[in-house]
Amino acid sequence: MKDIHGRAFDFACSVVRLYRTTTASKAAEPMLGELLRFGLSIGSILEEAESIHDKADFIARCRVSLREARKTLYWLRLLDATRTIKSPRLAPLTKEAREIVASLSAIIRNANLPK
Repeated sequence: MKDIHGRAFDFACSVVRLYRTTTASKAAEPMLGELLRFGLSIGSILEEAESIHDKADFIARCRVSLREARKTLYWLRLLDATRTIKSPRLAPLTKEAREIVASLSAIIRNANLPK
């Protein structure tokens, strides 16, 4: 099983592939752009968090990454609800985004526990 960094990287690759292979209408372009923006930032912020030596800063970076994951999930849901992209293409990404949200929530919760 991959760690959160590997999952976030693979997720970003999947978002890029979806973006590149989707022919978007004018209405869909902004939604796809936001999906790309937030979907890529999850992993990059996690990478930044790994270089932090202060626990509070680490938790803060993880919270930002969690926020980006939730925004990504929002855009995936919106693309699905508006039928902008066919649901079978979005379902695996939506599932993975939910799992990343759950993993990040657990990391934050566990990091806040006293040692």
